Amino acid sequence: MKSISFLLIEDDLIETLKFNRVLDFLETKHVVNQVENGEEALDFLKHAADLPDVILLDLNMPKMNGIEFLKILKEDEVLKYIPAIILSTSNNQKDILECYKTGVAGYVMKPLKYEDYTIKIKNLVAYWSCNEFIKI
Repeated sequence: MKSISFLLIEDDLIETLKFNRVLDFLETKHVVNQVENGEEALDFLKHAADLPDVILLDLNMPKMNGIEFLKILKEDEVLKYIPAIILSTSNNQKDILECYKTGVAGYVMKPLKYEDYTIKIKNLVAYWSCNEFIKI
């Protein structure tokens, strides 16, 4: 499995720890940079020496929600090529539709049970490990 660099945009420390725990369990060399909201993410992306391969973000965040962040991301001539995947507890069909209209690469529901969460994250990482990314 090839190494992926992730930008995780998540304001909940427990969710961040869960994500990193699953990656540690996979025993791969993935890189995870974490910020707490869309504003921090845009600042990170503007100043990053290397852009992430994949962005993972929550919908419900302080300062700027996930959909607002996605709209800004997809308007940028460089950043719009980074696959963005929603990790959310919301199964609101309006939110899901809006995310896909905005150009999200995937929408993953965060299950309540840790075992189910682990399976979803493993599958997500395995899928993106098979993909080729644009390096700009």
